[in-house]
Amino acid sequence: MTEALVDVMSWVPLVWGAFFVFIGGVGVLRFPDLFTRLHATSVTETLGAGLLLLGMLMQAPDWLVAVKVVLLGGFLFVTSPTAAHALAKAALHGGVRPKGEDKTGEYGGESQS
Repeated sequence: MTEALVDVMSWVPLVWGAFFVFIGGVGVLRFPDLFTRLHATSVTETLGAGLLLLGMLMQAPDWLVAVKVVLLGGFLFVTSPTAAHALAKAALHGGVRPKGEDKTGEYGGESQS
């Protein structure tokens, strides 16, 4: 009975994590420029991977596997946003500008003063 309950409880974050990873993949295909694609991948990777790792943590057979899953989660939560930031900064440095930005650096039709 307890194992069945843990199985059901672990499937909830596993399914939601897979859903968010899928949505991130759709965002990469559908979004118009590098910066919105980076946002889609970094946010959904962090949330999707976090939920997937939570589901795996619930299924861990012993404490050693659980510690490895937690360490992997910590590594992903540090490296994913850092890599996205580094890629965005390198793109800006290379002259890539976000879509919708005019020549003055403002977004939209009206400039704010």
